[in-house]
Amino acid sequence: MEFEDHIKQAELSLEKLNDKDLDLKTCVEIYKEGLKSIKQARTMLENAKLEIEQIDE
Repeated sequence: MEFEDHIKQAELSLEKLNDKDLDLKTCVEIYKEGLKSIKQARTMLENAKLEIEQIDE
């Protein structure tokens, strides 16, 4: 999955969490999915930053 896909997935999770009819268990699962997407996107961003820093050296 690409960086942008992870961001979109996190945004979808956030949209789902705005549903007031969700039960707590479902909310926790959606939250975990969104957090996982954010962590993966952050890792990809950090790797890109390191790659750019190496190029600049």
